[in-house]
Amino acid sequence: QVQLVESGGGLVQPGGSLRLSCAGSGKIAEVYTMDWYRQAPGKQRESVASIPRDGTTNYADSVKGRFTISRDNAKNTVNLKMNSLKHEDTAVYYCHMSIRTSGYWGANPYWGQGTQVTVSS
Repeated sequence: QVQLVESGGGLVQPGGSLRLSCAGSGKIAEVYTMDWYRQAPGKQRESVASIPRDGTTNYADSVKGRFTISRDNAKNTVNLKMNSLKHEDTAVYYCHMSIRTSGYWGANPYWGQGTQVTVSS
């Protein structure tokens, strides 16, 4: 019914930048909050940034001032611009959307497949 497809991960040197994108497709009636999470090896998945439909943004303290989340409601996409990347940003990044599908009331959570970000010299 609904699919989230991520792109933009890769290998980057410390101090570099990457831009992640996530596009939702399928029977989407409305997307509420869009988020990015990440999971490093041996650690729990953690919230990185979120952006509700009204466009306000929230960030984890560890990425404030370096990452920027944005969304395009017309295209059902969410982006994460990551600057000044550090070794500790290495993780699999997942997009998440709270979506109401066509013909249904209420929203359900959907996840992307994950994209690897590796920060290494």
